Amino acid sequence: MNARPLPASIEATQDLLSGGGYVSDRALATVLFLSLRLKRPLFLEGEAGVGKTEIAKVLAAQLGRPLIRLQCYEGLDVASAVYEWNYAAQMVEIRAAEAAGSVDRARLVDDVFSERFLIRRPLLQALEASPGGAPVLLIDELDRADEAFEAYLLEVLADHQVTVPELGTIRAAEPPIVVVTTNRTREIHDALKRRCLYHWVDYPDRDRELAIVRSKVPGAGERLSKQVVAFVQALRGEGLFKSPGVAETLDWAAALVELDQSVLEPAMTSDTLGVLLKYQDDIARIEGSRVKALVDAARAEAGV
Repeated sequence: MNARPLPASIEATQDLLSGGGYVSDRALATVLFLSLRLKRPLFLEGEAGVGKTEIAKVLAAQLGRPLIRLQCYEGLDVASAVYEWNYAAQMVEIRAAEAAGSVDRARLVDDVFSERFLIRRPLLQALEASPGGAPVLLIDELDRADEAFEAYLLEVLADHQVTVPELGTIRAAEPPIVVVTTNRTREIHDALKRRCLYHWVDYPDRDRELAIVRSKVPGAGERLSKQVVAFVQALRGEGLFKSPGVAETLDWAAALVELDQSVLEPAMTSDTLGVLLKYQDDIARIEGSRVKALVDAARAEAGV
């Protein structure tokens, strides 16, 4: 993988994202540009499905850097996220030394706790030197992890290093490009946020969402794309428990194309609400006359 140089301006950053099919606004391009130039982690917060994770994926692909993803979850610990020792291989080494009859305990301890027995997990992998340049480290959905793990990240994000008691401190020769995402199911501590540049990724406006649909689902056609976007934009104003994100908009547009739809129809829209909405209470609230009203409004707004 051949690494490409970092963008030299905000406009170049926006073009970089656009080249990977990501339609961004200038505010996002600005904070991403600063994150790359200042070598600071980028902290992206927003509702699920608005494209936070995609930013890291596009960035890695466009810069020609490896993407290392740490998917967070409740109970995530150091052994899963940073490193662990290969205990099975260590035991084999110990048994072999004992069988040979020449066990120098101090030397054996040093040997079994050497780097060849170290299993590197995502955070430690991201600190390793790479001929293709520093990788993009995606710490995804940090709010799902426990606060104890969040505190552990402070050393990684601030100093680009990890401490392994048996080996000492392992420091990155070149800091990785770090993207942290959260869906805000809980608040992240200020100590971690202070080490990052922050950006709230909101739902896109109508024009930008239409540009995204055109880019990602070209088979939808102009008329259907406009109606889909108008419907989804109106749906987000209905006070639902969980409004559809951009990911759901794209899924729905693709589903309608698969069903050979060229315009929105109330019956088909009602039948496919499960692509857009993931809670039965939301679906029940929209079904029936409300679907027809929203479809009619979307068709009128799109000029049909």
